[in-house]
Amino acid sequence: MKVIYDRERTGFEETKDFPIVINSIVGGRYQILQYLGSAAFSKAIECLDMVTQQRVCMKVIENNKDYFDQSVDEIKLLKFINHNADVDEKCVLKFHDFFYHKEHLFIVTELLKENLYEFQKLNKERDLEQYFTVGRLQRITKQVLTALDYIHGLNLIHCDLKPENILLKDYENADVKVIDFGSSCFIHDHLSSYVQSRSYRAPEVIIGCKYDYKVDMWSLGCILAELWTGNVLFQNDTVQGLLARVIGIVGAFPEHMMKGGRLTSNFFTKEKLLYQEATDEGESQAYTDNSEMMGKKRGKSGRVQILVPKKSSLKHRLRTNDLYFLDFVRGLLEIDPAKRPSAREAMNHPWITDCRYNDPPYSMKKI
Repeated sequence: MKVIYDRERTGFEETKDFPIVINSIVGGRYQILQYLGSAAFSKAIECLDMVTQQRVCMKVIENNKDYFDQSVDEIKLLKFINHNADVDEKCVLKFHDFFYHKEHLFIVTELLKENLYEFQKLNKERDLEQYFTVGRLQRITKQVLTALDYIHGLNLIHCDLKPENILLKDYENADVKVIDFGSSCFIHDHLSSYVQSRSYRAPEVIIGCKYDYKVDMWSLGCILAELWTGNVLFQNDTVQGLLARVIGIVGAFPEHMMKGGRLTSNFFTKEKLLYQEATDEGESQAYTDNSEMMGKKRGKSGRVQILVPKKSSLKHRLRTNDLYFLDFVRGLLEIDPAKRPSAREAMNHPWITDCRYNDPPYSMKKI
């Protein structure tokens, strides 16, 4: 790893936070232009690469060994992904550089625009026209499927696909790229039970079944529903709340998954009833519109609440007359991963191959 240091200085930095000073030069190459935002353990900065004269995104990893180790893994995967294909064609993030400087790890990538979550939020706040029409969603989906098919072909699972990890490259054409491979893993790795952000977590992951590339397809289905409606499809405060939403909207878990799930008993009784532990404080508020209290029973840990999922349907939630779009999303949200399409199979769905949409041009001036 390249280490950039001050020749006339020794010892530790005065603070663990890396100071962001506009117009200062980092590593003798990158001029800081503006602060972009923070993630769980990093900061993003827009910089000018003084060698190439390109604007780039520089990610500063928090000074923490665990975060450092995870980021080294991400660098390894970014190099691997970038080495095996033209990442512009494959709709994944372009990697430029990495180095260690002033007790921080830096990762330099191409500069993109807002992520889909922030962009949708911006459109709502400014009361702008709906950007995520079915036509634009189709275009975005084609690109995400291209990215997933590519990384799955490299034996990688993304493991954290969500609106925040899909960034816009061009507003007018709805060009996007998939980013953030910090949670990604090879299919032959020891796969953790703690992957995917909760609202986009696949059923097989939740109950502890074996999982594979299909978890990314489930996440894509959740993303499309959210971008179309403006609301998280499986809204939840707990994993049990998430399961109640999934069962109420999509359907029950098949028997073989219930039997094969290492964590099934954490959420379901022997009678296959969904439950969660009761607390005096939360008892009156534990049941939202996705569940009702059926009763109480004694368990080893005290009282539990039995959740009865409120029956709904994907058609009701999406409120769309486009049957091809509805069928496409429904296929991605198959609870049984064996029935869920792969990225390549999804590319051959009629909604992708046959449907044509005429969306009005989207102007940058509206943003």
